[in-house]
Amino acid sequence: MDKKTMLAIVLSLGVLLVYQAFFAKPQVPSKQTAVPSQQATSNKKTEAQPAQTAAIPNAAVIAKESSSKSTAPPKDIQVETAQYSAIFSTKGGALKSFQLKGYQKDCINCADDIYPRIKNLITGNKQPLPPRSKGYVELVDVKEGMPYPLAVTFPESSVDVAADAVYETDAAKLDLTAAKEKKRLIFSQTFDDKIKVEKIFTFNPDNYTISLDVKVYNLTAAPLNQTPKLSWQQYVDPNKEVDSYGHEGPVASIARSIEREEPKKLDKEKIQGPNVLWSGYESKYFIASFIPENPSLTSTIMSRDETNMVSVSIKGQKELIPGSQSGSFGYTLYLGPKEHNLLKAQNVGLEDSIDFGSWLKWLALPLLWVLNFIHNYIANYGVAIIVLTLLIKIVFWPLGNLSYKSMQEMKKLQPKIAELKERYKNDQQKIGAETMALYKAHKVNPFGGCLPIVIQIPIFFGLYKALLIPSSCVTRRFSGGFRIFPPKIRIT
Repeated sequence: MDKKTMLAIVLSLGVLLVYQAFFAKPQVPSKQTAVPSQQATSNKKTEAQPAQTAAIPNAAVIAKESSSKSTAPPKDIQVETAQYSAIFSTKGGALKSFQLKGYQKDCINCADDIYPRIKNLITGNKQPLPPRSKGYVELVDVKEGMPYPLAVTFPESSVDVAADAVYETDAAKLDLTAAKEKKRLIFSQTFDDKIKVEKIFTFNPDNYTISLDVKVYNLTAAPLNQTPKLSWQQYVDPNKEVDSYGHEGPVASIARSIEREEPKKLDKEKIQGPNVLWSGYESKYFIASFIPENPSLTSTIMSRDETNMVSVSIKGQKELIPGSQSGSFGYTLYLGPKEHNLLKAQNVGLEDSIDFGSWLKWLALPLLWVLNFIHNYIANYGVAIIVLTLLIKIVFWPLGNLSYKSMQEMKKLQPKIAELKERYKNDQQKIGAETMALYKAHKVNPFGGCLPIVIQIPIFFGLYKALLIPSSCVTRRFSGGFRIFPPKIRIT
């Protein structure tokens, strides 16, 4: 590798560092968690439902929410796996906390970030380094009085259930850290002696996927119409600076089309669907999502109230439950990082939640695959990125040589071109014709110097996207203890 190539690489890195240090806006630290939560909803519709619904008009709809017999205070149930630590509450049979063990808010063992130090040194400022947190990334962020995520209600139904209704459970704690088989957590409660609701969470010890089955038992002799609604609530700080490099807020896949909503612009309830493949709440690096069992009968609802609570829900089709019988609604939940292979494994297009861009996607995905392949053999993302950059440079080495040779030939012809301009200075058309003839005689392509560079530009844009979005490299350390990325993309 010649000196000019090495100089070009050094200058490119220098430009990137200067841009990140002085022009990119750093994220404002906030107490709000950086990871949004997920929702999942789906419904089962019986084949004879339309006919049965029409034949039984006496299934009265109760306008008010039903109350349960339980007067016990809510209690927490701890769920531990190798991937996350979750706290469920009997209040709503819902999720109170969900922390990802593999992702710290800040790298405690890393050396101090060098970017603020360089910036302070050059500008003369004495801004203190941002404080570090020893905690894991938290997906749940709700304030006092707000319902917890994964609450199930039944609007427009014969019997509704409050989002904060207290359920009962026999479990005190589930530990799957050394388990090889799935385990279940069951919440149940009877409401007004009319229905009994069971929420059955099934945890897989190997991944971030959770199954949720909601069973509704009709305790009366009359048929009941029940419409399930699964919700994820998230508090959004109105003063938090919007990250221009990523989206934080509600997201859904409707007929394979990705729909995103900015929380600050959610002035009224927005209903979309049917054919909702998945819906949830996302940040740049993480997502909380629900996958309905029957997308064609599912709609998604997004809203924000006066307390800045953003709600994302999936609502299923109304199901008729005959007297003394039961109905069930199934969902798959994915609560975790936006890692392409993990999202793709859900087989519903959840990987489309990673916003690589429309055309850069086809460049970023292969580069991301190569980066992960290298990381399998070099357990350091900093070194893996350097190796990938060198491999790209080697692949384009022939084009670089052609560009260099073409520029050298053009340099040799400059005196002759200057003579032509002097000789035909009053005839621009003649200058153009003679210049092209000169290029042809010396077999020089005037675009040979810039064309190889232009071809490489999309590749490096794709590499930038591949490194900017996925959570694989987040909070990782480079050899020597420094962060791979500058503070502006730190998880806070």
